[in-house]
Amino acid sequence: MKFFENIFESSLWNSRFVILTAVIGSLLAGFAIFYMATVDVWNLVMHVLHYGDASLTDEARKALHDSTVTHIVEVVDGYLLATVMLIFSLGLYELFISDIDQAHGSKASSKILVISSLDDLKSRLAKVILMILIVTLFEEALNIKIENPLDLLYLGGSIALIAAALYLSHAAEAIGHGEKIAGSHDEEKASHL
Repeated sequence: MKFFENIFESSLWNSRFVILTAVIGSLLAGFAIFYMATVDVWNLVMHVLHYGDASLTDEARKALHDSTVTHIVEVVDGYLLATVMLIFSLGLYELFISDIDQAHGSKASSKILVISSLDDLKSRLAKVILMILIVTLFEEALNIKIENPLDLLYLGGSIALIAAALYLSHAAEAIGHGEKIAGSHDEEKASHL
């Protein structure tokens, strides 16, 4: 009976490697989005080179300026989404398969790529998704036509809600960081006793 239990537990444990499909898929999706955003940047730069043309009217220059700002915001949005996919891919790998030795051993590695729990992965993803939402709101705010005072009130309210979300996000991070520091001090005291 112990033999079958060992085989079952071994196959159950090795089933975690199915996560590699999500890791590779997320990584490929992130690369695709990085590629598309970079092509958009290239096209944007080629388009903006005409901004200094003397033949452009003031209205055409203003239209080019407004469309350029909108496209830049879209590019930022694309890069943020690609970053989400990259963090998700690396986080899943670290949680289910193995630690990434280069990320843990390098001083140059970003702390955002070192994932220690599912909650850690969720909080890192939530921060980047919040930034995507902020960029999207900014993009929409650039194109909004304010026709009455209520429209302005809605815009102001959405900005206030974003500010509150950022404040709460940073406050939660500070509390979590404080708890980690307090926990490490408690461990130090216990080791000295």
